[in-house]
Amino acid sequence: MRTVYLNGYFVEEDKANISIFDRGFLFADAIYEVTAVIDAKFIDFKGHMARLHRSLNELGLQSPCSDDEILDIHRALVERNNLTEGLVYMQITRGAADRDFIFPPKDTPPTIVMFTQEKKLVSPPVLQRGMKIATIEDLRWARRDIKTVQLLYPSMAKMAAREKGADDAWFIEDGFITEGTSNNAFIITQDGTLVTRHLSNSILHGITRDSVLKTTNDLNITVEERAFTVEEVKSAAEAFLTSASQPIVPVVEIDGCVIGTGEPGLKTMQLREAYLKVAKETSI
Repeated sequence: MRTVYLNGYFVEEDKANISIFDRGFLFADAIYEVTAVIDAKFIDFKGHMARLHRSLNELGLQSPCSDDEILDIHRALVERNNLTEGLVYMQITRGAADRDFIFPPKDTPPTIVMFTQEKKLVSPPVLQRGMKIATIEDLRWARRDIKTVQLLYPSMAKMAAREKGADDAWFIEDGFITEGTSNNAFIITQDGTLVTRHLSNSILHGITRDSVLKTTNDLNITVEERAFTVEEVKSAAEAFLTSASQPIVPVVEIDGCVIGTGEPGLKTMQLREAYLKVAKETSI
């Protein structure tokens, strides 16, 4: 049984109890971060902390812990759960208060939860075959740049994609791909240009996305940050997605149309190898 962290205490997962009045439960009034763990070390941890503070500030939330304390808790969870590869999930809510749309007083103690999950990140089973994607209309709220726990529609989209025989979904808005249900979307054009949507309120500012783009500098890959269409994906040489839990996974099909050769692309795999090398070297 896992050990989890809740409001200052390490407890067994079946003993972790949260108030029924917690605003994360009642209003999805909470933000979260997921940090990858490889070889018992954390990938892109500083980036995740920077985004955490951005999300907190956008919602007027306070962090109950310093960054150093959060890192210590992460490390303790990895040690207590003997985790060598997987994820650490962290969630901070506005705390517990009687149900009201109006925010509670600012001195209401926030709720902080952290737990580990085992997951194959370096060699996931899907890596060899690549992922199949279905497109879904993007009906989420307009502040997708804030990493909130409002994840019902992405969950519905994932289920709709599964019903279509796909592995996941990419969202479409005004004819353009925004992002995936829990990942950023990339294509590599026939001339070798890497294209991914520009940062705005329309997409989450992916930490893995940012690290991958930095990796392209060493590989002399031309990058364009702009919106792209489904037709561009279908005519691309390669495609892939990124997230902390899916560090560069090739995409080989969209809406039943084969992308490139229908196999994980060479440049995608080269970029993945280069990214993982840097990620491991800079892990903490």
